[in-house]
Amino acid sequence: MTETFDRETAAAAIEAPGTPEEHWAAWDGLARLPAVPPPSGPVVVVAAHPDDEVLGFGGTMAQLTGPVHLVTVTDGEGSHPHLPAGRIAALRAAELERALGALAPRACRTYRLHIPDTDVGAHERQLTRQLATVLRESGAGLCVAPFTGDLHADHEAAGRAAAAAARRTGTPCWHYPIWMWHWAAPGDPRVPWPTARRLPLPSWAQARKQAAIHHFTSQITPFSLGAGTGPGTETNAGPGTVILPPSELAHHTRPFETVFI
Repeated sequence: MTETFDRETAAAAIEAPGTPEEHWAAWDGLARLPAVPPPSGPVVVVAAHPDDEVLGFGGTMAQLTGPVHLVTVTDGEGSHPHLPAGRIAALRAAELERALGALAPRACRTYRLHIPDTDVGAHERQLTRQLATVLRESGAGLCVAPFTGDLHADHEAAGRAAAAAARRTGTPCWHYPIWMWHWAAPGDPRVPWPTARRLPLPSWAQARKQAAIHHFTSQITPFSLGAGTGPGTETNAGPGTVILPPSELAHHTRPFETVFI
């Protein structure tokens, strides 16, 4: 199977109608996953794009009492290819800053690596080196990154780089899924369920996560950029394509989060 075919197949799976959240909610397999507590000590959280960390791990981030080192691999500038990349990058950085303010994780330090959106795989070795440096310098006891089987090329590359960096530094690594909930189905054999764990979220953490998600206006509403040059100039564009519609957000607003360990 060629890389081109793999990419086309993955894109088709993500663009196709997804598994409704009610199907996941009705599956007792999620309820039977072993629960783990939030990690302690410094944690490095890796996101391929601004918003991945909140969608996949935001409720747990809100509970962390130790330092959080957030590494945003790309600026997410490719999410709206018909709009100026620089302005989208600035907008998404501002959205992330507001979202982190809503989560209020303790002592959060952010790193923006500016690797080109949609091309993380081509920079995977560089990313591995950068993440290993962050893990060493932060003294992190855990690395958390996107799922290496998520079918989104950037997510998978970021997850592989994080896993490689974690092996180099002797750091445990967890992986959170994003698009897996869309293309997979309950009990799907392509998913490594034996390594899956639940991270229960108290009601206050759920509320913070939902508040944080609502700051990602560019992803959850149709919009256009106004005449200004920076964040805050976006306007509601009315009916149109939404990157993360309510049906997708439903997967990420459960009373628990899921990681593969």
